[in-house]
Amino acid sequence: MMQFEGSHILSVNQLDLDSINTIFNVANKMTPYALREKRTNVLDGAILGNLFFEPSTRTRVSFGCAFNLLGGHVRETTGMASSSLSKGESLYDTARVLSTYSDVIAMRHPDAYSVKEFSEGSRVPVINGGDGPNEHPTQALLDLFTIKKELSHAGMGIDGMHIAMVGDLKYGRTVHSLSRLLCMHKDIKFTLISPSELAMPDYVIADIENAGHKITITEQLEGNLHQADILYLTRIQEERFPSQEEANKYRGKFRLNHNIYTQHCKSNTVIMHPLPRDSRAQANELDNDLNSHPSLAIFRQADNGLLIRMALFALTLGVENQLEKYECPVNWYSRKADR
Repeated sequence: MMQFEGSHILSVNQLDLDSINTIFNVANKMTPYALREKRTNVLDGAILGNLFFEPSTRTRVSFGCAFNLLGGHVRETTGMASSSLSKGESLYDTARVLSTYSDVIAMRHPDAYSVKEFSEGSRVPVINGGDGPNEHPTQALLDLFTIKKELSHAGMGIDGMHIAMVGDLKYGRTVHSLSRLLCMHKDIKFTLISPSELAMPDYVIADIENAGHKITITEQLEGNLHQADILYLTRIQEERFPSQEEANKYRGKFRLNHNIYTQHCKSNTVIMHPLPRDSRAQANELDNDLNSHPSLAIFRQADNGLLIRMALFALTLGVENQLEKYECPVNWYSRKADR
């Protein structure tokens, strides 16, 4: 099993099932703090360097809130233009300096393998918040955590399930990382639905096949969802295309609304999306008419991200067994615990 304390979290390839179960067990312990039933100051005085050199809302704020909920402090840099990288500073030099100011760093960068390069200069643990089209390990962990929780309500487990991944599977780093985690399980059926130009990369398909899972690859949404237990949609990653015109060719290609779901999915097929969903009329891959559907898990999915990131901070800083020791009451009004 992975040794977490003091380690970087750069890729799902670092993990095995025991490591994943450890993360999930610690994440479950974070629930009362995330719901503001109580709080812990176990990281009082610790500093997170939250470095996001690519646009982000949920992931950036989730990392920051996760650290705050453990009692720590957050210092942020957002955008390439506001950093010394725009002046030609190397990732190594940036890491050497900023890791002096921080106890742990969360980082997102538009280039593949950039976070790994940064980590080589860091004196503190670095957690990958997404490196271009390559990986998004914390998203994959929260996705797997969500799948496990959602399927458990139906008396199912991850082994033997059927997942349909839909949309931009070429540039969608979330499905790359999630597929690798799913490869550690047994007898999973993958249905990969995308335009041929946006198909899942060959190396991910090879990983799935080598792990002994079944794959169906198709460009057709209708007729390929009826047995899926999990329906995982992704938006067109327009920021990774060579031009806006190229991205526009695929926007709105696959859409899910209440009518399509009712016609083509099981009544309890879980709907997931890493967010943000593109709600513009020309895209609208996941319609608002599903917002009140009990199988729509996208917001539960986002909530789980907070638990996973809290767990990773606790594990990498070695305080996962000290949470209760530093507990204190919540003094302000909060309805989160009632939800």
